[in-house]
This record gives sequence, structure tokens and C-alpha cells, in this order.
Amino acid sequence: MTLSVALVGSTGYTGLEVARLLSNHPSARLQIATARSDAGKHITEVHPSLTGRVDLTLKEFDANEIAQSCDVAMCCLPHGASAETVKELIEAGVRVIDFSADFRLSSVEVYESWYKVKHPWPQRVGDTVYGMPEFFADAISGADVVANPGCYPTSAIMPLAPLIRERLIDPHDIIVDSKSGVSGAGRSAKVATLYCETNESIAAYAVGSHRHQPEIEDLVGRITSQPIQVVFTPHLTPMSRGILSTIYARPAEHGSTDRVEQIMQCWRDTFADSHFVNPVEHLPATGHVAGTNYVQMAARGSGDRLVLLCAIDNLAKGASGAAIQNMNVMFGIDPTTGLR
Repeated sequence: MTLSVALVGSTGYTGLEVARLLSNHPSARLQIATARSDAGKHITEVHPSLTGRVDLTLKEFDANEIAQSCDVAMCCLPHGASAETVKELIEAGVRVIDFSADFRLSSVEVYESWYKVKHPWPQRVGDTVYGMPEFFADAISGADVVANPGCYPTSAIMPLAPLIRERLIDPHDIIVDSKSGVSGAGRSAKVATLYCETNESIAAYAVGSHRHQPEIEDLVGRITSQPIQVVFTPHLTPMSRGILSTIYARPAEHGSTDRVEQIMQCWRDTFADSHFVNPVEHLPATGHVAGTNYVQMAARGSGDRLVLLCAIDNLAKGASGAAIQNMNVMFGIDPTTGLR
């Protein structure tokens, strides 16, 4: 079986990463790539690095054409606009992996409060599978729409959810301190992401107001059936790609005296069958996972606190790599296909 894939919104970094990964996928090919202002251009005019790897001309979006030609669509559009497009694709009969935040949260009210827009398809909020196969593989396999996870949330949910589910840490006293490469801010020109603004500098942003905070709390709560409280602070760092999240938590009252080993064993047990998630003894770094779908996690003790570290590539496991993994699960392909 060879899957035909549509890429809706092809001009950003996540679109480039999807096209790059599909060019090496033995069981899927990129059939249609869409763009609005760049329709009619060859994809290599927008992404020169795809020269010799992808031969497609960008098209205007047409849900019916995609339905006739493709098995699945990957939708790389901004929140708000994405939900309308996903609805068209579903109604046309195409399964969709959506990169926006439009279907990640459980509550329309929470979504509209944080994203400041009226949701275009509220009936599907809370009724869409979250695209993290490590926790939701069975539901993903039969889903018509999969909400691809946010990059920062991936780096927090992976280490936190197993520990809270096993009641190894206090769910009400968690600090998530995350550093991301500049590609996480997207490809459109913004003053804050110009070279002279980011080079030789690191800065916090959206302190107390970043939209990924409710996603972390919602999904960890959904996985563990326990409410949590998180202080989340993102930082922009002068590198192209990668996320390192350093998480500070208090151990629960019960448990062994060797808290760190207990945490590491919990992760080993949880992710024993998850090829991409690796508890490691060394301190993870973004360079260890750059360009890959792998997750590295480690734990250390510091006084009465536990320090959890998680490194991912924001464009791979934090976005496009996760989408390929989700596609594989949706269609019964080995989850690691095209991602090793």
C-alpha cells in the first residue's frame, strides 16, 4: 500500500518538514501541495532544499480534488482558518491530521478564551483524538481527524503524564521552563525573530499567557484523570530548531527513597513499547535529537525538588515527525516507518 498525501499549507517550516520526511517514506508519497499566494509556483521555488526530492507545483486548495486523489491530508494552517478547512476536508471524505490548536483542547470556552477567536466548528472540540500515539494509539487508528500536538506540550506531557498517573509527583506544584529554537515562531517575518534580535540573545516571552499552557494542563489531566497546575514559561533561543524543557516538581509523599530511580523506572515501563521515547542517564540536549522524531528524558534530584529534562526537535516530534507517526498509526503502518 502506498498512501497519497495532501499537504494543505505548504510554505512554512512544518510544511517543508512534512515534504522532506515524505520524500523518504517507503509507503507514502506527497500527491498534492497547496498554497494561497504561492499557488502556481514549483515547490522548490518556495523550498529550494527539496530540489531533486519533490517534483510538485503548488495548487489552490480544493477539498474535492484532494478527496479524489488522496488518502489523508495534513493541514498546516493557523488556528481558526484551519478548523474551517478541516471541516471541508472531512465532509469531502478525507481523513485529516491538523497541525493547528483548533481541536487539541477539551473545551470550546477554554479555546476561545486563550485564542481570542470564535471556534468555526465547536461540535468537534472535545471530540477529536489528540495525536500522541504513546497514549492514544488505539483511538488514532480509527480517527477521521487527529489533532497533532503542540511542540512545547509534547516536551512537557511526555515526562509529566506517567509520573502524575502513578502519583509520583505533586500535580499542583509544577514549573515548566522551556527553550525553543526560532523555527518554532514560524516562517513569516516578525521583528522579534529577525537575526539581529535573536542572535547572541535568549529571551522569555508570553510569560503567564502562552497558549500551550492550557494544552499541557488539559492533556495531562485527560491522560491521568487528575487536574494539574502548571507555571509555564517559554524562551526563544538563538538556534534554528529544538526544544529543551526543564521541569521542576515536588515528589509525592509516598514512594521509595531513591526518587530519581523510581521516576526513571516509571518512564521505562510506560514507554517500553514506544520506539521514539528514550529515558537516558545523560543530560539530554537538543543536539542529541535534532532532525529526528526521538525524545530524550532524564531526571535529577535537587534538594526537595525533582528536576525533569526533556529534549525534542520542535519541527519533528514537535510537529511534522509526529504527524508522520500519526499517519502511520492511522493506516496500520509500522509507526517508525519513514522516521528512523
